[in-house]
Amino acid sequence: MSYKINFNSTYANRGMGLENDINETNKYYLTYDIALIYKKPTPIRITKTNYKDMRITDGFFETQSTLDYNGVYKGYYIEFDAKETNSSTSFPISNIHEHQLAYIRKVIKHQGIVFLIVRFNNLHKDFIIPGNNLINYIDNNDRKSIPLDYFENNCYKLDIKYAPRLDYIKIVDKLIEDINKWHQ
Repeated sequence: MSYKINFNSTYANRGMGLENDINETNKYYLTYDIALIYKKPTPIRITKTNYKDMRITDGFFETQSTLDYNGVYKGYYIEFDAKETNSSTSFPISNIHEHQLAYIRKVIKHQGIVFLIVRFNNLHKDFIIPGNNLINYIDNNDRKSIPLDYFENNCYKLDIKYAPRLDYIKIVDKLIEDINKWHQ
């Protein structure tokens, strides 16, 4: 199965602010030997290039991507995705692809740590929504979005700092504590 890429899409850089913050954070974690977390490359087959301008002009996704980031921390497998919204009131569930939800369910089944980092651009607010919370919300609500107050009351708030830029590992420590409580 292949998925056509439109390199001229207006969505090309959507999510890059958050991704840049996460990438800088991951460099910090690697430099200080805190965690090994990497952005996964999306498998793309290039079909046309413009060598004069050094540009890829056409190609396609070879497979559907799963989540953007994975790695290991304290012996735990971690998988997460970065999502952004310009809404000030809710996060559209349509921003999460069906195959990503299926993948989140699989990571949960295999006892990995899985979550989304969600940025509300207009509010300058970032949250971690654990995979279990996300799946539970989707399975038990008919809404097409997750309201901001759900994030504020049921998720973890992240603050932007100098270094690490978006210190999500502190929240992963809390998720590990929760996992350990469930297994006792």
